[in-house]
Amino acid sequence: MLSGANVVLPTGTVKNGQVVIEGTRITRTAPENAQVIDVTDHWLVPGFVDLHNHGGGGASFTSGTVDDVLKGIRTHLNHGTTTLVASTVTGDMDFLAQRAGLLSELAEQGDLAGIHFEGPFISPCRKGAHAENLLRHPDPAEVRKLVDAARGQAKMVTLATELPGGIDSVRLLAEQGVIAAIGHTDATYEQTVEAIDAGATVATHLFNAMPQIGHRAPGPIAALLEDERITVELINDGTHLHPASLQLAFHHAAAHRVAFITDAMDAAGFGDGRYLLGPLEVEVSEGVARLVEGGSIAGSTLTLDRAFKRAVTVDRLPVEDVVAAISANPARLLGMSDRIGSLEPGKDADLVLLDHQFDLKGVMRRGEWVVDPQLG
Repeated sequence: MLSGANVVLPTGTVKNGQVVIEGTRITRTAPENAQVIDVTDHWLVPGFVDLHNHGGGGASFTSGTVDDVLKGIRTHLNHGTTTLVASTVTGDMDFLAQRAGLLSELAEQGDLAGIHFEGPFISPCRKGAHAENLLRHPDPAEVRKLVDAARGQAKMVTLATELPGGIDSVRLLAEQGVIAAIGHTDATYEQTVEAIDAGATVATHLFNAMPQIGHRAPGPIAALLEDERITVELINDGTHLHPASLQLAFHHAAAHRVAFITDAMDAAGFGDGRYLLGPLEVEVSEGVARLVEGGSIAGSTLTLDRAFKRAVTVDRLPVEDVVAAISANPARLLGMSDRIGSLEPGKDADLVLLDHQFDLKGVMRRGEWVVDPQLG
């Protein structure tokens, strides 16, 4: 029994609360012989859920071995991410299908929550850190090829839905139970509305890799913010977004439609230096990743514990809103909210312990301490 913390529940924060863990699950009542751990003056929040992550700890989900992928997962787990979707970047279709096979095995054994294909079905006008020569239109047959290669573990595909085949691909993904995410797009407002009506439900890293809002041409951002069917991803690292943009997203979408992501690459939790993101070389300096050629931002070095602390201490968001964005909302999108995303009886004992300054002190996954707070 973890006792004395500020416990963030779906209904609000309980001061001097307690969470009881039995085996791998949260339970309602503690047995008489339960071990009591005093976590007074701390915060207990659900384990973090990352929908969009390319690697960490010096390891890449796009090109690394099984051991590399496990190293990346462990790196983010040590920073509070107890559920993680592995994201690929644009590559040759056969190579991506091969990667899907490797990643799906890890998803089947419970190390990953699934696979997110970011590219190759994106706009060359908004390619960001993706190899332009490998981009292609979202032909539904090719989209289906990647989904099938993932053996039921494909969770999300990012598309520039204005491209030929885009709307039909959105419909295909919706039929397959896979999230169609609008991103790396040059779509107009009207084209974005059409994609949402076809079944798209996520905005890939809102504001980034898409046209800015214009007063005569509002573009995709306005359409994505205003529609209740859309959850918007935000990268809260202080580099990808101005704080005012983050506040704008929370104001218009509200906390129940925001998902904090890392969009992390290999350098997350590892350090500055030269890396590869797919086939492209990246220079990481002072924690900011940019392409060596062209200088585009190339993912992030963010971990979700840092995103959490920044949201509360810099952006001044309510803790409950941050928990929704970093745990509950992504769990819902993944169809896993019956097991994760909140501290409720019957759910997995996935939780994060933060001190009064919102620095990470402990991580538990399925009832086992991954980062031991070493408290009494």
